[in-house]
Amino acid sequence: MSKILVVDDETSIRKTFEIFLSKEGHQTFLAESVEEALTLFKEQDLDLIITDIIMPEISGMDLLDTIKSKNPDIPVIIMTGEPTVDTAKLAVRSNAYDYLIKPVAKETLLKVIKYALEKKELLDKKNQLEDENKQYRDNLERLVQQRTEALQKAVNGTIETIANILEHKDPYTAGHEYRVGILSLAIARKMGLNEQQQKSVYFAGYLHDIGKLLIASEILSKPGKLTRGEYEVIKEHVYSSYELTQNIQLPYSISDIILQHHERMNGSGYPNGLKNNEISIEARVLAVADVIEAMSSHRPYRPGFEISVALSEIKEKSGILFDRQVVEATVSLFEQDHFDFSDIKKLSVMI
Repeated sequence: MSKILVVDDETSIRKTFEIFLSKEGHQTFLAESVEEALTLFKEQDLDLIITDIIMPEISGMDLLDTIKSKNPDIPVIIMTGEPTVDTAKLAVRSNAYDYLIKPVAKETLLKVIKYALEKKELLDKKNQLEDENKQYRDNLERLVQQRTEALQKAVNGTIETIANILEHKDPYTAGHEYRVGILSLAIARKMGLNEQQQKSVYFAGYLHDIGKLLIASEILSKPGKLTRGEYEVIKEHVYSSYELTQNIQLPYSISDIILQHHERMNGSGYPNGLKNNEISIEARVLAVADVIEAMSSHRPYRPGFEISVALSEIKEKSGILFDRQVVEATVSLFEQDHFDFSDIKKLSVMI
């Protein structure tokens, strides 16, 4: 059953339309003024409005404009006993569904109403489908977001677990991986690297020493100076770390960054003797972060240095061993931004 509002100041027309429409099974509402029509418009969920143009105080055209501004999908049929080209043009510009001239024949009225209601039904179905599609997309986005967050937490948890295992194997470097990851992230942000680069250096920092799991604990925690052979064994951890991280499912590669983090700008690093731009910017960031953290932390064979000593070291080797821009950003991070390892709180960096 459709709800139709008839607006006309002539009682006879309102009653006649009511009879016609009721016989067709429609629920009819009657209004003799625009004010009364607007009240019914607010109260009822109408499907169609039929209004005369010439009304007391407020015209039917004003009613049409008001209705269309509030609900453009409701078809409005305009009627007039004084037709002119101007009123017809105005009705069309105001998005009236149709323009009828009084007296309106029953057959004409019912035919126009039938087509208007069919259009309204199609619009309602279209809007319903759009609402359902929007709800589906919103639900799908929420589901994807939930699963993405669950995956991120799982990956983060796995990486943290691996880092914790490494700390248990080499307790003297406990916290090194996490601090290198955080410092690498801070340097990358200071340099204005993009989000993917920031995340990649963070996770690379977290896992850069994972290959040390394959090195004997006696060598890792040896309090004295390493022999040449032992040092060569230690250097193998870069390849091991590279191989162990190759199959980690991240949206970006961290294994290449890890493989290069002991390379140096003048080609004196290992394992491949890369130099300058042959080394990725992410690996250059990780290299500096690794050195700063290692120098400022306690080791079995020496106490930790003041951060100023570590900064002096990278300044002295800037452009030789370490990238100049990375060094500048790191120095600024500590000296101007007052970065302090002791102030670090656990961050959750999502993939």
